[in-house]
Amino acid sequence: MDVRRLDLLRELAERGSVTAVAEATGRTPSAVSQQLKVLEREAGMPLTERSGRGVVLTSAGHALARSAADVAVALERAEALWDEFRNDPGGEVTLVTFPTAGQMLLPHVLTELAAIDDLVLHCSDLDPGLDEFPDLTNDHDIVLAHTMPGLLSWGGRGLTAVELMHEPLDVGLPADHRLAGRSYVTAADVADELWLGVPPGLPFERVLHEIEQQAGHRVRIGQRFSDLRVIEAFIAAGHGVALVPRFTSGNASPDVVLKPLRGIAAERTIVALMRPDVAERLAVRTVVDALVRRAAQVQAEHAAA
Repeated sequence: MDVRRLDLLRELAERGSVTAVAEATGRTPSAVSQQLKVLEREAGMPLTERSGRGVVLTSAGHALARSAADVAVALERAEALWDEFRNDPGGEVTLVTFPTAGQMLLPHVLTELAAIDDLVLHCSDLDPGLDEFPDLTNDHDIVLAHTMPGLLSWGGRGLTAVELMHEPLDVGLPADHRLAGRSYVTAADVADELWLGVPPGLPFERVLHEIEQQAGHRVRIGQRFSDLRVIEAFIAAGHGVALVPRFTSGNASPDVVLKPLRGIAAERTIVALMRPDVAERLAVRTVVDALVRRAAQVQAEHAAA
């Protein structure tokens, strides 16, 4: 079987439609369908079937798509081994990040990687919901994602996840707030405050729900923002309190203080997500290693502060 046709089947399993595969691979839908038909003849059994106006994989198609992923991993592993022998981690790597992780990690990582000839890292940022991170690996080599305790939106997707750090979520308060002198706060302390929330579906909302459960009533949400800088500005102006990630906070203002939240699992995990074959590439591994080092440095700096 042709490896390129196997890869098209794998893309169909990931993207869900022939049209999406065509757009991603620079082909026409007709060309993709023709290649899949050839692969079916080679396999000797149906790999797709009609479903409404589109097609879906048969059980045999799903099995072969999983095999296609294994083939892709093996090929990339062999290529990476050769790159190691040549001491050549060069190549282009694409990375997408949510904004606060990008601010915290990427400037230092880019500075470190500048010393490696022919390694080019292309970065962009998005702020998706938790369940959208896995799909981004279809179009980017590395996806910086975050999740909350008990949630694993990429579970069962066969993706490689490299854990970078656990980041506490503190409660951001105006410096003149009645709780500003406390060493920590509890759900009971802050449940009756006016909150600055996040758009529905973003991960911090889960912590607010836990505060509500402990308090026995809904918290009041005054405004909702996804941008941490906007949230910090509103806190400083006295327009509410909010959950603020401790390491990625850009707070340099004396008008905002951060207090640990006790009694609730208030932290997020930041990971690098990749397709398993992409994770084998030496250039990608080099970038991920730099991300791991930078994440460890950030945590050490905060531990020493």
